[in-house]
Amino acid sequence: MTIHEEAPDFVREHDIDQVTLDIIENALGNIRYEMDRVLVTTAISPVIREQADEFPLIADRQGRMVVGQFGSPVDTVLENSPYNVEELKDGDVIAVNDPYMMEGSTSHLPDLLLIRPIFYEDDRIGYALQWGNLMDVGGSTAGSIPIDARSIFEEGVRMPPVKLYDGGRLNEEVLRFFCHNSRTPRETRADIMAISAGTATGAQRVKDICERFGKETYLEACDALLDRTRRSVIELIRQNIPEGERFEFEDYTDDDGLGNGPIKLKLAIWRDEGDTLHLDWTGTDEQVPGPVNFLLNERMFQMFVGVFLIMAFDPTILFNDGYTDVIKVTLPEGSVLNPKPPAPLSNRLVVMARQFDVLQAVYAKALEAFKVSGSYGTSPNLVYSGVNKDGEPFQTMEILYGGIPALPGKDGLDGHSWWPEFLGVPAEYMESYYPLIIEEYSARRDSCGAGEFRGGCGVKKVYRFLAGGSITYQDDRAHTYPYGVSGGKPGGRSAKTLVRKDGEEVELPSKVRDVPVYEGDRLIFETAGAGGLGDPLERDPGSVASDARWNLISREAAEEDYGVVLNDGCEVEAEETEARREELRSERPEELPQFDHGPLPSLEEQREEVAESRRRFDEWLSKELG
Repeated sequence: MTIHEEAPDFVREHDIDQVTLDIIENALGNIRYEMDRVLVTTAISPVIREQADEFPLIADRQGRMVVGQFGSPVDTVLENSPYNVEELKDGDVIAVNDPYMMEGSTSHLPDLLLIRPIFYEDDRIGYALQWGNLMDVGGSTAGSIPIDARSIFEEGVRMPPVKLYDGGRLNEEVLRFFCHNSRTPRETRADIMAISAGTATGAQRVKDICERFGKETYLEACDALLDRTRRSVIELIRQNIPEGERFEFEDYTDDDGLGNGPIKLKLAIWRDEGDTLHLDWTGTDEQVPGPVNFLLNERMFQMFVGVFLIMAFDPTILFNDGYTDVIKVTLPEGSVLNPKPPAPLSNRLVVMARQFDVLQAVYAKALEAFKVSGSYGTSPNLVYSGVNKDGEPFQTMEILYGGIPALPGKDGLDGHSWWPEFLGVPAEYMESYYPLIIEEYSARRDSCGAGEFRGGCGVKKVYRFLAGGSITYQDDRAHTYPYGVSGGKPGGRSAKTLVRKDGEEVELPSKVRDVPVYEGDRLIFETAGAGGLGDPLERDPGSVASDARWNLISREAAEEDYGVVLNDGCEVEAEETEARREELRSERPEELPQFDHGPLPSLEEQREEVAESRRRFDEWLSKELG
C-alpha cells in the first residue's frame, strides 16, 4: 500500500529511452568529479588542495539536486536574497556563507557556497553549485573555529546571498571586502576563484549534454533520474524496513567547548502503513551555548538516510533529491540539531559526525544486515599560526581522521575520514610550506574496538613546531567511547598531549583555542578509534596475529580482548589460545550486549567531569597567557 499526499511533478511516464538516460546519468556523475578536480587542482590552501574539503552539486531548473553530495539550498538562498529567479542571467554567480540563510546546507562560516544558474538557448535549465572550506573568514581566532564562541557573530564575516558575478562580470568590491576580513586573504581569494571555476566547469558540461542530446531531452532526463531514484528508494524501504515498528537510539557528544556536556542526540525511526519512512529527533538536547550546534539541513539529512540504505543494499542507485517526499524528518526547533540564530556553529562537526553514529545505530536495530559500530565521532582539525623566522605571518589548517566503524564481514578502516573522498595532507607538503616537522603519523595502537570484525584505529600524529605561535583545535570522544555492537567492544578515546621543549607534558582537552607554542614544542594528537562488531573471541586468530605484526594491537590486547596468545614473533600459540578463550568465555555473561558504550560513570558524574576538565584547562591557559 502506497500513501503519499501528492507525488512530485517528475513522477510520471518519461519520454526518454533507457540507454540515453543511462548515458546522461553517467555524464552528470562525471561532471561532478570534474568539478571536484578543477577546484582541487586550482585552489592553493591545503584544506581544499590537499584534503578536498569541498562538494559539488548539479540541480535541475527547480533547484533539486540531480547529482551531488549535499542538500540543495537554491530555493532558500533565493528566498533570502534580493534576486528574483526569473531575473537571473547567464553568468550570474551568487555567493553565500551564512548557514542560517541556506538552512544549514553548509554548516559554518568558512564553507563558502557559490550558485551558478545554467542557461542554454536563453532558457534556465538548472544550477551548478559548489562549496569549499576556506582557511579563514575572520572571527575571534585563527581558522574561524573559536571553540568558546557564544554567537555566530564571533565566528567570522557573514556574507548574505550576493552576486559575486553579475552577468559574467566579477564584483571586485564584494570579493575585496570579504578577503579583507580574512587572516589569509591571498589563499581566500584564490580558493574563491577556484570554486567559481568549478561551477563554471559544471555549467559548461551541462550545456555540452544539451548540445549533444537536445535541451528537452536533458530536462526530461533530470526528471526521469529523480523519478528512478525515488522508485528505487521506495523499494528499498519496502523490502528492508519493518512496517509499523519503532526503533530508537541515543548517543552523546562530549561537550560544547565551554564545559557543558555530555550532549544527547536521540533518534527514532519507523515506517508507516505505506512506504514512507519517518525519522524523529525529539528527545535530542536543546541547543548549547558553545559552537557545536549543527544546523542540520533537512534535505541533506534525507539524503543521508537514503544513502545509508543505498550503500547497504544497492550502491548502483544514484542519490539525489528524488526521494525527499518519502522520508519525513522531525527536527525540534531550538535543539542542538536545529538551533535558533544567533547560536554559534563553527565547531558543528562534533554533532554532525555523531548524528551519523546515531543514524546507523537505529538502522542496526531495524536491519539485521546493517550492524555497524560507533566511529571516532567528529572531523578533528588543527590550526597552527604565528610568525616565522623571516618575520612573515603563517597559518595552516589540517583535518585529521580516525577509526571508521566495523561492518558485517569487514574490519573498519584505520585513520580514515567519514567523507570517503577526503585525503590526508602529506607530511612533505606541511613541512615544505610551514615551520613544523611531522615526527610521526601512524595508526594508533590499541585504539580499535575488539570484535569478530575490529573497528578502525585512530590516528597518532606528532607535530614539532619550529616557530612560536598558537594552536587551536577541536576533537571529541575524549570522555565518551565509540560504541561496540553485537558483542563488540568500544573503541579507544581520543587524547592530546603538549610536550614542551624542556620535557614538561601537559594533558589538553579535546577542544582548545589560542594555546601558545614555542620552537621545539611538540603536540601529540591522538584521535579516537571505532567500536568492534561481533564477539572478539570469534575473530580469526590469524587476523589477530596480523594486526599485532602491523602494530595495530599489542600482544597484551590480543590476549586480553581476543584470547589469542602470541609468541615473541607474533605467531599464534594454538593450544594456549584455545585454553585462554575458554577461560574468557567462562568469566563473562552468556549474553553479550547489543551496544557497548564502555565503562562510563553516571551521566551526572560525566557532567561534573566535563565541567572540571574545562575549569582546569582555563586556569592553566590563563597562567600560560600571563
